[in-house]
Amino acid sequence: MVGVGTWDIDGDTVQESVRAGLDAGYAHVDTAEGYKNEGEIGEALADYDREDVFLTSKVLPKHLDYESVIEACEASLDRLGTDYLDLYLVHWPNPATSIRETMNAMATLHDQGKIRNVGVSNFSAYQLGAAQHVADVPIAVNQIEYHPWNTQDQVVEFCRDTDTVVEAAAPLGRTEVFADDVIQDLAAKYDKSPAQIILKWAVENDVVVLPKSSSPEHVRQNFDLFDWDLDTADRERIDAIEREQAVYDTGINDWDNDTYGISQ
Repeated sequence: MVGVGTWDIDGDTVQESVRAGLDAGYAHVDTAEGYKNEGEIGEALADYDREDVFLTSKVLPKHLDYESVIEACEASLDRLGTDYLDLYLVHWPNPATSIRETMNAMATLHDQGKIRNVGVSNFSAYQLGAAQHVADVPIAVNQIEYHPWNTQDQVVEFCRDTDTVVEAAAPLGRTEVFADDVIQDLAAKYDKSPAQIILKWAVENDVVVLPKSSSPEHVRQNFDLFDWDLDTADRERIDAIEREQAVYDTGINDWDNDTYGISQ
């Protein structure tokens, strides 16, 4: 339910975060080829029992044709120093490539034992439904932007209806949500950090959270969620926050961006 997020951190910093998380009790690490830190994460994971870690990576939208999915996954496996991923996600939908072709490649990787679960990321309900319709392997996860300022109720409801696990990317709203008056009030009431309040709220809503931090202390603090509870009324206060503000999934795509764009 709580994973080590690794977006936008690399080098020694990402290794320290991963090690701090696994030593604190995390059993879930989330990365992607687009994060450009799989090699460093692989070095850190070499110090731990592979079977004790649920490891996720993602394929970029420019690599969603059949052969490119296979090649991208094999490259991620090599960088991570493992022969399988517990979960492999389509990082963003690509309207220029057939989702059927992408899902056929995912099925091949699954049949080969290179990935144990298939998922998507940043898919709308409509896009997820289309992917489910053509997928030979169940789509286990939709990783989306989810936090008190962007709950994406329609997508979450569709995921619930189709037995798809919701994972929260940017579960802290990239720290912007810390300033919310409700979050500040509850942090003071429970003597917890704003991050802990937000993460606890999401976990109690059955959403997997993937907070990232460059501070090992904050990584450990973000896992300290399981010996206390939010009162129902306080959880409902967070549910009732009336603000729709995405921090990254804004619907604006740069098709020419080398990392997330679509090659011509």
